[in-house]
Amino acid sequence: MALNSVKETFANPTEGTFEAAAGDATAPPVDVLISGAGPTGLALGIDLTRRGVTTLVVERQTTLSPGARGTGVQPRTQEVYDDLGVLPAAHAAGGLYPPMALWEDGRIVRTHQMIERVAPTPSTPYSESLMLPQWRNVQLLHDRLRDLGGSVQLDTALTDFTQDDDGVTARLTGPDTAVHTVRARYLVACDGGGSTVRKQLGTRMTGPELAPGHAVLADVRLDGLDRDHWHRWMLPTGGFVGLLPLAGTDDFQMLAAAATAEPDTSHEAVRDLIATHTHLTRDQVREVLWTSLYRPKAGMVDAYRHGRVFLAGDAAHVHSPAGGQGLNTSVQDAYNLGWKLGQVLRHGAPDTLLDTYQTERRPIAARILETSTRLHRSGSLHRGRDLHQLDIGYPDSPLTRELRADLPDGARTAGDRAPDAPCTTPDGTPTHLFDAFRGPHFTVLALDAPDLDTPALTKAAGSTPLHTLHVGGPTPDLLDPDGHLRAAYGTTPTVFLIRPDGYVAVAAPPEEATAAVAEALETHFGATPATV
Repeated sequence: MALNSVKETFANPTEGTFEAAAGDATAPPVDVLISGAGPTGLALGIDLTRRGVTTLVVERQTTLSPGARGTGVQPRTQEVYDDLGVLPAAHAAGGLYPPMALWEDGRIVRTHQMIERVAPTPSTPYSESLMLPQWRNVQLLHDRLRDLGGSVQLDTALTDFTQDDDGVTARLTGPDTAVHTVRARYLVACDGGGSTVRKQLGTRMTGPELAPGHAVLADVRLDGLDRDHWHRWMLPTGGFVGLLPLAGTDDFQMLAAAATAEPDTSHEAVRDLIATHTHLTRDQVREVLWTSLYRPKAGMVDAYRHGRVFLAGDAAHVHSPAGGQGLNTSVQDAYNLGWKLGQVLRHGAPDTLLDTYQTERRPIAARILETSTRLHRSGSLHRGRDLHQLDIGYPDSPLTRELRADLPDGARTAGDRAPDAPCTTPDGTPTHLFDAFRGPHFTVLALDAPDLDTPALTKAAGSTPLHTLHVGGPTPDLLDPDGHLRAAYGTTPTVFLIRPDGYVAVAAPPEEATAAVAEALETHFGATPATV
């Protein structure tokens, strides 16, 4: 069923059932049903929509989520946003974190850079955490989804579902309590830490115990503070109050870990809290825009896949916000799952490809959980490049094949992130590898491998989009005049197969590359014969 048909069905407030696609009474009307329109669900919706996968995104709230919440977009997530077409708008709307200013007795007594400043390099063009309020982040993702022809059904809750060998049947409660039944090939739960889908599956989270406590979050507008610092007041009780000027807005985000027996998130209580623990007065807090209560918890599920149902983002793992890892890990869950669903649904990949979503992403979540828990317990304020998630890779994935021997230390290997590199086209026009990678295709990067059988790879790819780039040789597609590309990928003749999510799937010497890449395309990624 076309997306417009889905929209029209929901426009009708009466009880109803989605009709099967015309001419096939058994075909599901949507390929993927996504429950939840936070960053995870929206990123997945974008990736699937640009692949021609019919997607229905439903959100139980009447609006997209308010509140600054998690504000840090790490460098690796910025690379994801680059590919998804969101990054220019995110950079225009966001900014860098200012230095931390510690207040005592009504004055700043010292400052320090909490978020480490890191200069960009040719292989890592996005090198610093981007501050972007989550409400703005969600807005930009939603705008991009709409640009691609997708949409979100707000005020629509997934109530319950059943699944069988062919798909999922879900009941959705829409506006005015109208109930609809939708049939989808797959369901992806992006509905947060309290996931309805996870609860119905009967799946529980397990993880480390965090000391009990709470913090009050609020977005406020106030007078009396500069916007050049992240302001912080330490409390005699061991807690603190922080006020972060939010880039691209007139707002501050307040985080208050101030011990109270009964936390109060009312607007007046937020004014009192600021007036009690800082030098500001209640009258200087002009407006309280949004509030929330945070209680520390950490855990993850044992299985990300349950038949035709997948858990992603906070539905699969929750972390302390220390280190700014949660949102970023969640978006990258969606990015990992999206291209795999696309390959299965549009290019004939075996269903087992979807099993690698858990194989690859669950160990990453375990690592992030350990890191964020360690930072939470330590109370350390320093945030360095170890949190940028650029070192995440899948060397042990069943999709990864490294066929070269005697590699030097630090060599780019299969399973690694595929870095950027400034280069030029043969006529001297400047470009970047990321420009070539951008889009829902696989890329063959052939370094000094003129004998690569490109037609054989095209045939092996079938309907799977595949771009081949030769660097070096008699007819190069890219030139490396400053050596940045070879600095990133090595000087030894090599052929790399790069996945749509920007990781190296195969690295092979030229004499083995045609067979190795063709086998990967045909075996793992489900190339089907191209249609004319």
